[in-house]
Amino acid sequence: AGSMPFAQWGFPHAENSIQTFSQRFPADFISEAIDQTRGWFYGLLAISTLLYGDSRVEAKLPAADLPKPGAGHPYETCIVLGHVMGEDGLKMSKRIKNYREPAYIFDHYGADAMRWYFFSAQTPWTSVRFQEANIRDAQREFLLRLYNVFSFFNIYANIDGYEPGSDAGEKPRASARAAATCFRPVPERSELDRWIVSELNRTIQFVRAKLDAFENYPAASRLNEFVDALSNWYVRRSRERFWRGAKDQDKWDAYNTLYEVLLSLSKLIAPFTPFLAETMYQNLARHGGDTSSPLSVHLCDYPSADEVLIEEALAQEMDLVRQIVSLGRAARTASKLKVRQPLALVEVVLARHEHTEWLASHSDLIAEELNIKQVEFSTEADQYVTYQVSANFAALGPKFGKLAPKIAAVLGQADPAEARQALTTTGELWLEVEGQRIHLTEQEVQIRLEARPGWSAAQGRGGVVVVKTELTPELKDEGLTRELIHHVQALRKKRDLPYEARITLYIQGPDQVLEVLRRYADTVRRECLATSIEHTAPASGETHEFKVAGQQIVLALESR
Repeated sequence: AGSMPFAQWGFPHAENSIQTFSQRFPADFISEAIDQTRGWFYGLLAISTLLYGDSRVEAKLPAADLPKPGAGHPYETCIVLGHVMGEDGLKMSKRIKNYREPAYIFDHYGADAMRWYFFSAQTPWTSVRFQEANIRDAQREFLLRLYNVFSFFNIYANIDGYEPGSDAGEKPRASARAAATCFRPVPERSELDRWIVSELNRTIQFVRAKLDAFENYPAASRLNEFVDALSNWYVRRSRERFWRGAKDQDKWDAYNTLYEVLLSLSKLIAPFTPFLAETMYQNLARHGGDTSSPLSVHLCDYPSADEVLIEEALAQEMDLVRQIVSLGRAARTASKLKVRQPLALVEVVLARHEHTEWLASHSDLIAEELNIKQVEFSTEADQYVTYQVSANFAALGPKFGKLAPKIAAVLGQADPAEARQALTTTGELWLEVEGQRIHLTEQEVQIRLEARPGWSAAQGRGGVVVVKTELTPELKDEGLTRELIHHVQALRKKRDLPYEARITLYIQGPDQVLEVLRRYADTVRRECLATSIEHTAPASGETHEFKVAGQQIVLALESR
């Protein structure tokens, strides 16, 4: 402990050590496990207390370097790490070998996966049980998701001959190909592009603040949230823009936006997952032998947020749209209706009705995400659902003690709709219990809803979303078509066909199924890149059999 930083510089005996020491004391950051509380951490503090206030030292220091009152703490920031436990829950031990060798983890999941697991699993001062399955989950939820976005960009950028129109905020490259990509500043792009760029800069702002405070866990959590938004909202909502044949301005905006986001993200994740960050950076910034950028991502400045590009109102509005879509999917799941099955109607009952006008302008987006024909907004959900109010004893008990059962009894007799309205609008509920005015919060009251027949519902902080579950013959036919398209796409992937490959599609099945597919032939051809659809067996090749709505269908395809 005495070597940091005292003995390191021969302090206070070595010549010139005092001046050097004063420039490097105290340490910005130290870290060790909890078993070093009485060793490393205390040792530093004790030695510092003994030496730093020595009058012989102070006499040799320039006035500007004299210690301030109360100085002498040897470190500005100290993080005490929890222990890493083996899969058996015991402290890792070389003697009992209750752990996987690091080389095994590196070979099977990669060094980045293990690093990300330690950064993102939980706060560093908490002891963690080292489990291979958790590393695999961390790899899938962040690294693979990000790599899939990166791969998606590369596939379609190569197909369309895309060249970056700008280097993530710098001036467009002076080249004929770059000019052909029609670079536009972010404020002139679509709402979806502006939103993801705003989210990127909000994320940069948050991550920088947390890393400056040595708080890696919330920083990693925010990165995980951003990559999820990038993959499951921005890219998914923009796929048609990348897929379309016409190279219009909107398509180049999508390419430039995704390029800029991925390039900035490669720098942002560099301290967390250095190898993936370097792979992304080399591909994006130094592709084609470009030497205008630094040699490595680890030689770049860490990103700084551009506050001009942050749109807080847009962030809140898009967050609400995503909440509503998530609730709509939950309602579909509750009724066991696949997203591929079109539905007729969704009713949205917002917790804050002032958002209705803005959200209504995004009805088409909600309808497309939920695969529902019509979106309507209502001020009351009572015609679609009923409510049940009950006490949360885990919260009531510690707060009210013996009075908790009586509060629960009164709560059970309250009007569920009124109780929910009070909690939704004010976040609190008042009850009269044995002559006392009792104040309850959302944490102490549980409100469950049950959809009326013919409907399925889900509720969240954004409101209540109710979907109509009745299926007409027309909706069933469209659902059958979408199910078929799903199987065609799966077969294309299994055959490892290029994304732009055109195919001849062979479909055999009952007459009623084939009749439905004839009505939706244009949709099938467009979605599957099919030049023709044949209702005969192929001359050769593998066939794929599956059932849709109990009907046996045989499928095959030939690449053109």
